[in-house]
Amino acid sequence: MQLPLAAIVHDEPGIANQLLSDFAARTRAQGWRVRGLVQNPEPAERSVCYHHMELIDIELGERYLISQNLGSGSSACCLNPAGVSAASVVLRRALDEQPDLIIANRFGVLEAEGSGLADEIAAVVQAGIPLITAVARRHQQAWEHFSGGWALALPPEAEALDAWWHTQCSALQTAKAAP
Repeated sequence: MQLPLAAIVHDEPGIANQLLSDFAARTRAQGWRVRGLVQNPEPAERSVCYHHMELIDIELGERYLISQNLGSGSSACCLNPAGVSAASVVLRRALDEQPDLIIANRFGVLEAEGSGLADEIAAVVQAGIPLITAVARRHQQAWEHFSGGWALALPPEAEALDAWWHTQCSALQTAKAAP
């Protein structure tokens, strides 16, 4: 059995952000109800931390700042857990709406430690709503533990996302047709 759960597994920082954003736009244009969060596209060059990171509500366009300025001499990660926590309301609201698809921008360091959006992702999976996220290879083991090994690992390619979604669409249409 496979859950309606997939993750773009990647090595390249920032690659999944544009993929998920474009995927959300494509599926919405096809008439599917898509909710969740995508991250603003990241610059091609990367230091220890992007200086301005935002999560964007797919439905409403609201933006949640998830980075913090640690100063020019800092080499620490600038991810702000409080910003991620504030954005979690989007996934909780999406769960209440029961859309066709939920996108969670990533399963990252916070989620690997059991915080961040981990509870919201788990609730979506438990509700049986298709969910797609991104996982850096360095967090893949934590992701596999979190998902119980039931999630599909996708390469960072638009075609792979579209193929996964096609499979999910077939399952959704079969479920809607059932008495």
